[in-house]
Amino acid sequence: MEGILSFSVLVAALGYFVDIYDLLLFGIVRVPSLKSLGVAGPDLLQQGVFLLNMQMTGLLIGGVLWGILGDKRGRIQVLFGSILLYSVANLCNAGVTTVMQYGILRFIAGIGLAGELGAAITLVTEKMHQTKRGYGTAVVAGVGLTGAVAAGTVAQILDWRTCYVIGGLMGLMLLILRIKMAESGIFLAVQKDAKDANGNPVRRGDLRLLFSSRARVVRFARCILIAVPIWYVIGILITFAPEFGRELGITEPIIAAKSIGYTYAGVCVGDLTTGALSQYIKSRKKIIIASLIANVILIPVFLMAKGVTASTLYAICVCLGLAGGYWAVFMTTTAEQFGTNLRATVTTAVPNLVRGAVVPLTLSFSALRMHYSLRESAAWVGVVTFAIAFVAAFGLKESYQTDLDYLEV
Repeated sequence: MEGILSFSVLVAALGYFVDIYDLLLFGIVRVPSLKSLGVAGPDLLQQGVFLLNMQMTGLLIGGVLWGILGDKRGRIQVLFGSILLYSVANLCNAGVTTVMQYGILRFIAGIGLAGELGAAITLVTEKMHQTKRGYGTAVVAGVGLTGAVAAGTVAQILDWRTCYVIGGLMGLMLLILRIKMAESGIFLAVQKDAKDANGNPVRRGDLRLLFSSRARVVRFARCILIAVPIWYVIGILITFAPEFGRELGITEPIIAAKSIGYTYAGVCVGDLTTGALSQYIKSRKKIIIASLIANVILIPVFLMAKGVTASTLYAICVCLGLAGGYWAVFMTTTAEQFGTNLRATVTTAVPNLVRGAVVPLTLSFSALRMHYSLRESAAWVGVVTFAIAFVAAFGLKESYQTDLDYLEV
């Protein structure tokens, strides 16, 4: 068993750093990049939603493909393939001249980005002792999420095209570090002609197995739904903070790079804190429910912050980040809910389905905008999102200290 600061944990954390940098870079450079391509006025929001949805659709498709590969061929192969794909896509992104080119490359990058976190968390949870893995995943998430802060900082200094080049080069450099990473022993044991209780070959990465049991499907759905609120906050409130700032009557323009950077600074602290607390109180479920309650309290503060200063709104963004900083606990819980032969499939698919939930969220948000104000539209989407999340969270099985050396049959 490996320690909290082992080579695998540190490389996984760096990988997530690059993943988050690249994933959120579009949201940060959305306005300047689209303006340089000739987009202006109301089209900035419309084309921004289109590009975000292209990236998120890629994440949905990649989440399934990489997850299956992770259970069939191994966690390490996914870590190599995914980072190579999204690094090359981001390097190419620096040279786009049309919105359509931009969208196609965000789609390809999304497919690549989909494999990073799930494979990393699966590998770390399987390599660490059951009483310590919550700390390991908290380090991965806490360190990795600083990639958003880095992206926000770099975007304020450098041209948006240069920002994409930096992301691509960081990924290719990290690829070299991964050569020394070792595969999970739990996976290798299953890979070597393992048999189930009935003497049949173990089915690995088989979607039919995942959906053959109602109990597994319900578990799978709950894992997704408990984290959709995180991306409601990031994908709607924070990504479009400049537009919310104008509707709130804030005189100083709200800068997307700052709102995202401040939010993720809070998320980093929140992930480290909730990860440690879940170990201390020996419960993942209680932490998730407490985080949802904190969000429900803070979101109205954001939506009703009429006439505040830009600094005050950024401070609210930090608080929203703290409240939404349960991503590490959510990912650990997901990995603990399923057996070794489906763990990578689920742990890779679930976060990308959560991220991909931005597509129906933003489409609903845009549809409501035809009848309601920006804030009212966001509020209605939030009410539905959190109501569903609470139902899923209360029905979730507590997974703290679950022995991960078991199979789904």
